[in-house]
Amino acid sequence: MAASDYNASQIQILEGLEAVRKRPGMYIGSTSSKGLHHLVTEIVDNAVDEALMGFCDKIIVNIHNDNSISVLDNGRGIPVGLHPTKGIPAVEVVYTILHAGGKFGGGGYKVSGGLHGVGASVVNALSEWTKVQVYQDNKIHELNFERGKTLHPLKVVGTTEVTGTFVHFKPDDEIFEETVYSFDILRQRLQETAFLTRGLYIELNDLREGEEKSKTFHYEGGISEFVTYQNKNKTPLYGDVFYAEGDKDDVHVEIAFQHNDSYVENVFTYVNNINTPEGGTHLSGFRTAFTKTLNDYARKNKILKENDKNLAGEDLREGITAIISIKIGDPQFEGQTKQKLGSSEARSAVDNILSESLTFFLEQNPRVAKIILEKAVMASRAREAARKARDLTRRKSVLESTSLPGKLADCSDKDPSNCEIYIVEGDSAGGSAKSARSRQTQAILPLRGKILNVEKARLDKILGNNEIKAMITAFGAGISDDFAIEKLRYHKIVIMTDADVDGAHIRTLLLTFFYRYMPQLIEGGYVYIAQPPLYKVERNKKSYYVYSDRQLEKLLNELGRDKNNKLQRYKGLGEMDANQLWETTMDPEKRTLLRVDMEDAAACDEVFTTLMGDKVEPRREFIQSYAKYVKNLDI
Repeated sequence: MAASDYNASQIQILEGLEAVRKRPGMYIGSTSSKGLHHLVTEIVDNAVDEALMGFCDKIIVNIHNDNSISVLDNGRGIPVGLHPTKGIPAVEVVYTILHAGGKFGGGGYKVSGGLHGVGASVVNALSEWTKVQVYQDNKIHELNFERGKTLHPLKVVGTTEVTGTFVHFKPDDEIFEETVYSFDILRQRLQETAFLTRGLYIELNDLREGEEKSKTFHYEGGISEFVTYQNKNKTPLYGDVFYAEGDKDDVHVEIAFQHNDSYVENVFTYVNNINTPEGGTHLSGFRTAFTKTLNDYARKNKILKENDKNLAGEDLREGITAIISIKIGDPQFEGQTKQKLGSSEARSAVDNILSESLTFFLEQNPRVAKIILEKAVMASRAREAARKARDLTRRKSVLESTSLPGKLADCSDKDPSNCEIYIVEGDSAGGSAKSARSRQTQAILPLRGKILNVEKARLDKILGNNEIKAMITAFGAGISDDFAIEKLRYHKIVIMTDADVDGAHIRTLLLTFFYRYMPQLIEGGYVYIAQPPLYKVERNKKSYYVYSDRQLEKLLNELGRDKNNKLQRYKGLGEMDANQLWETTMDPEKRTLLRVDMEDAAACDEVFTTLMGDKVEPRREFIQSYAKYVKNLDI
């Protein structure tokens, strides 16, 4: 397609901009940090769409001193000609009218990753101000907006020899709960985008005073390099990353994978650069082709004997890191959130392309084939052992009242939405918690010592751990593939550990276990971390509980720093009596709970592997990088 083919007539209008400022959550999910960062994604996605069409190879994102954001691309520039039905410049239509864009069959884009024209106008509506410059026909065209309203007609403000679009916006503090951008959140999203768009150069600059830093992302290897990056803290089982690419039924398919020595399957799926955490038809096609092709190879080469059962897909995928990225013209998603792909042609396209490429790869690389199949056989044996162990942890309905762990102090209410369970380290804290709790709605499960590090064990060994068995049984929802969220007995699972290094380690071990084997708990927002006080300050027979060093400084300044202040630093929950524990940490009216969120699966996997995996060096680098942000070393 020639650049001239993209013009004002291709910008189609579906409906006007309505109520975005009144109901921002409908358009960007929330007005919290997540929604704030999503604004950047929307503008960047428009530039990426130009890259997917082959017209853009560079995007520069800047965080400015006032926490405004600018995005510059070297694409064709949004059309500036008059829109055929609206009579205003097409670029103004894009930024002021909802569902206006070149992505609705007008011929502007073959595939698109953004929210189909919603993005630009929503960002504009939710910004205090927006400046848009279009570099086109040797001119710089400029529009300025204030809270979504156009301030002046499109004007030429200079000349240029380049093409592209420059967007500069400042999120509106009347809309957002916070307006401070996180460099790390943007870095993670932009790096993922660069991996998925082979050859695209993305630059992120933090220009804020005292925070100055810069990152560039450019991957000629695309998703193959993404797999290598995800496996960097693991030990790959073979050298080369498998890569396949092809087109079928107007679906462009890219697949990359490599096995490592872990026991966890990590498959990340994308449609037009949008992450689909719940998978869908492209994932189904991958799994079907992967399982069938490897079993066919094993039989053909007599690795599986005539009477042997086929190897299960989950065993063949043990320890795999895989990226499935497809580009499709009109993707059909299930539900509003675009988390699961429903397009049937994606299944057959992925199946067809992977089957053909993988068959050839296995024939050419028999050593790799043997490694994958040997790991799968070991996984199959372990899975059978795990099945037997899992049966012991399942609560039979007949025995429901008697099969709960002996050390669990259960609550009397049987409605899960009213119930919460506190996971507490040690008998001492467990005793205090049992005395402190509200018996109707709060259950207490004390753990003895540290649970197994699940990052370094297969499921059969994990299910042999008494503390993990107690949790599975108490929760009542099963584990791994048998997990059923509707059977969950408590809708709040609260990790309550001591404010020291051991407490932090136990917390990380528990979160790793939930993330790897019960991810639905985190995805559903059922996991919380209790915030016990760090200090108790007494003065003139009056007690104050303090939850951070900053709060302590503030309190001491208010009270006055003299010998009448009695300061106690809590190291363990067991140091508090039942009344103190209830008042500070367990009373729903007064306590502070942090909900555990899973923003991005690939990033979570990287952090858990770094912190809990075998390799020491990445862990050291992680600690050194983030040490300056630590406020209390022994929390």
